[in-house]
Order: sequence, then C-alpha cells, then structure tokens
Amino acid sequence: MLKNVWITGASSGIGKALAIKFANEGWQVAASARRENLLKELNSQNPNIHPFPLDVKNESETKNIFLNIVKKFKTIDIVVFCTGIHDPDAEKKLSSEKIREIMETNFFGTLNSIMAVNNHFREKKSGHISIVSSVAGYRGLPAASGYCASKAALTSLAESLYFDFKRYNVRVSLISPGFIKTPMTDKNKFPMPLIKSPEFAAEKMFVGLTKKNVFEIHFPIAFTMIMKLLKIMPNWLYFFIIKKGMKTIKY
Repeated sequence: MLKNVWITGASSGIGKALAIKFANEGWQVAASARRENLLKELNSQNPNIHPFPLDVKNESETKNIFLNIVKKFKTIDIVVFCTGIHDPDAEKKLSSEKIREIMETNFFGTLNSIMAVNNHFREKKSGHISIVSSVAGYRGLPAASGYCASKAALTSLAESLYFDFKRYNVRVSLISPGFIKTPMTDKNKFPMPLIKSPEFAAEKMFVGLTKKNVFEIHFPIAFTMIMKLLKIMPNWLYFFIIKKGMKTIKY
C-alpha cells in the first residue's frame, strides 16, 4: 500500500533532504515551497516527488494547495512542516520588521499549514502532523530574537496540539534539530558545534517519523542534550555561560 507525505520547505535544506529520503523509501511526496523551479528539479530527479508550489504565509492558498494534494493522492498519512527563515545580521540590529517577517513565515506559516490539514485528519481519525522547530526554541540566544521566539512558539504549539489531536487518534510530533548545514545556517558567522548534513537530519527524521512513537525527535543527541541542560539551568547561570561564549566568538 502506497504511503503519502506532504512536506513544506522542500526546495532546500532539511525539507529537500527529507523529501528525497521519503521518495527513495517508496513514499509519494507532495513537496511544497515558493521556488517552483527547484521543486521541478526534484521531480525530474525522482518521480515520487510531486511539486505543489506554495507560499505558506498565504492562508487561503495553503488550504487550496492541500485540497489539490488530497485530490491527487486521496489521502495523506504524514505532514512535515519545515518552512523556516533566519537572518542573524538583521537580527543583531533588532528590527521589528524582520522579527515580524520571521514570525509570519516560521510560526504563522506553519499554523496556516496545520489549519489546512486540520479537518482532513480529524475526519479520518488517523494521521501524523510533525512540526519542525529547533533547539533554538529552548532558550533565547544572541542575534536570534525573532528566530528563537518563533521556534519557542512552535514548540509550545506542538505540545498543545498533541492533546487536541490525540482525541482524534492523530499523532503530533516535534522535531528539534541542532546545527544542520543548510543555506540558512551558512549565514551564521560563528562556530557551530557538531554541525551535521541535511542527509543526516533526514535519516533521523525518517526513522523518528515512521519507526518510532516519540513526541520529540531531536538530533544530534550529543548537542541536543547539552541544550536541554541549558534549558533547565537557573537564569543567572545560563546568562553567565552565554555571555562568556559571546566574548569567545566576538559577538
């Protein structure tokens, strides 16, 4: 029996690697992103990947695209919402315009995607909604006020939705990657410990989504466990450690 997955943010980075991984495993992949040309390239490389261009910031367009996906595939088993942006240079200047742009894409874009699949999963009483957040959502970090806020909001959203969808036998999971080499992290001008490839991330995500039944899929473990430790530290100790780190990397 064919399995179907919808992935947003599929034109590059983690989303692209995940689309390729699912397709190589025999799944039919509905791949969404704004850059239609990149989605068509993926389709030419693997016919299991089907382009559905989309700007998730547009709520009505997101709903219509999902209806088209269901019309083509009849049903969707898993959705993985990977859309995300970050601009560390702009965030250093603390721009309300930039923070609003990040929230509109990362949080509200994901929310639009969730609302698009809401009725489908509740009515069929099965399925899986997975939200890609980040360990950056654990605590506030320098030059990332908008990004950290958006990811923290996604993490809380996933936790709340876990209860809401469980009543309908729909699984909700959270994905919290550490540093993954993507066009977005290429903008960072500081050392990124234990940075991994998008293919590494896709492998961990595929296993967590299809072979395990956990709420949070986080990786690489050696790094995410350090971040989890920082999460539960007293504020004074956390601020002291981060301040020392900022001096080391000349923030």
